[in-house]
Amino acid sequence: MSKSRNTAPPAPLFGRSRRRWVRRLPYAVAVLFIAALLPVTGMVLAQDYGLHPDLAVALALLQTLPLLMAVRRPLRAWAIVFVADVGCAVALLTVPAQDGRPWPWTPMSIVGMLLLTLAVGLRERRRTLLAVWLLLLSASVVLRSVSPERDNGTWGALVVLSGVLLVVGGALRERGDAQRALAEQETISEAERARRTLLEERTRIARELHDVVAHHMSVITVQADSAPYRLDGLPPEAREEFASIAATARESLTEMRRLLGVLRSEDSGEGGGSERAPQPGVERIPQLVEATVRAGLPVELSMPDPLPTGLPQTVDLSAYRITQEALANVVRHAPGAKTRVSVTVDADGSGLMVLVVNATAPDADAPPLETSGTGHGLVGMRERVRLVGGTLDTGPLPGGGFRVAARLPFTTNTEEELFTA
Repeated sequence: MSKSRNTAPPAPLFGRSRRRWVRRLPYAVAVLFIAALLPVTGMVLAQDYGLHPDLAVALALLQTLPLLMAVRRPLRAWAIVFVADVGCAVALLTVPAQDGRPWPWTPMSIVGMLLLTLAVGLRERRRTLLAVWLLLLSASVVLRSVSPERDNGTWGALVVLSGVLLVVGGALRERGDAQRALAEQETISEAERARRTLLEERTRIARELHDVVAHHMSVITVQADSAPYRLDGLPPEAREEFASIAATARESLTEMRRLLGVLRSEDSGEGGGSERAPQPGVERIPQLVEATVRAGLPVELSMPDPLPTGLPQTVDLSAYRITQEALANVVRHAPGAKTRVSVTVDADGSGLMVLVVNATAPDADAPPLETSGTGHGLVGMRERVRLVGGTLDTGPLPGGGFRVAARLPFTTNTEEELFTA
């Protein structure tokens, strides 16, 4: 894997710009200079300097075509052109000197070298830029010492201008790097602020649940447990009812503690212990139905025998929660319904089906326990079904009842089984 990362071509110059024309600008400049320098270099080397035409064309190709490579690999392109320019200077020593003609660098090679040094400055680090400039200076000094009579001082201008362009390119590169680092840091800071806000909100919710809801549930549990001892002459049915209320309250407290642990797990690490408790699943639906019947709502339950085993945890928990919420909605909003509520759980080779149907409208003489609702129950059902990749069908029936039908596939795309509420 490391080899593939090392051999991957680097991003082109200006490749991170949001503007399309800026990203294409280096290619346009490279093509423009190649089109201008290639024929001029070959013609000047052959006609003005007196080189053999074939050698002049070969040197012209080596001095100009790498300009296109400089868009992605400017240092490599500079190395190729530098070697070609030095070779051209050496080749010009084999022909008679021409009065007024620059040497060791020709005018075309000076233009190409300046363009490449700017590209190198925009890409490479300071140490590399210094090495490039020293190499160019050394080659100029050595070639001038070989044939000082050919020198007309143009090499000094190339060295100075190359140094200036390297400094300018390096400064632009460092400024761009600093801006990108600042933008990344701002993005990270914004994400941290959002995460901190989320954790604070979760902690506040956990605190309110603990201080208010959990307290009242504890009071209900204590009152229901102590009622047979505090009240004389209670019939067995009343004692059984108080015991059922206490058991339901204790189960609610257990799930409340699990939820509190999850809410606090991100920032205080208090959720680890709560996650060790088993989550309710399909096998607990009969107990859920039994508790609903004790609350005064007739329910018919149909489940396969034996119960399906090896269900994904998300599917198992979602089936229980959907049934729980559907029955709770009937208890809250449709007390005194004329027919029994039917709960059907079935499984095939690909998924689990949950169907809860209240076929008729509630009794007009029995007002609903809640006259207004937040709708969070149905929203929660949809979120659970969507997270496991299933489908949910809810809606009123012609007789005034309500229907909840969910299909939960066994093969899910989620790997984070975080249902706890």
